Amino acid sequence: MKQIWIVDDDEEMARAVTLMLKLLDCSARHFLNARGAAKELLDGFRPDLLLLDINMPEVTGIMMLEFVRRRPEWNDLPIVMLSSEATDIQVDEAMRLGADAYILKPVTIDEIEQTLQRVWQKYEK
Repeated sequence: MKQIWIVDDDEEMARAVTLMLKLLDCSARHFLNARGAAKELLDGFRPDLLLLDINMPEVTGIMMLEFVRRRPEWNDLPIVMLSSEATDIQVDEAMRLGADAYILKPVTIDEIEQTLQRVWQKYEK
């Protein structure tokens, strides 16, 4: 069973995404901020995929994306950005910094499933 970490300060959204992931036979762990997820990564724990909200206080999803991509040992960690905003500038920046996909909130289970399949196929090659 694949484990996905959701980093999102919106608990209600994270609960909804967690339920969708369970229906897709994935386990999910929720972090209210990027610092908690970063600490777990530094402690040696690692998910199969990170779902990062962009707009969070203190440490944004973009900052977390940059943090992960600066570490060679996490270069093969799939990262999907999740946001209620999707300007061309935001999407371009996230993709340039190493995001594998970008999902606009509110998200559907079909969007999550298709995105996960596409991202994991990329890493299986």
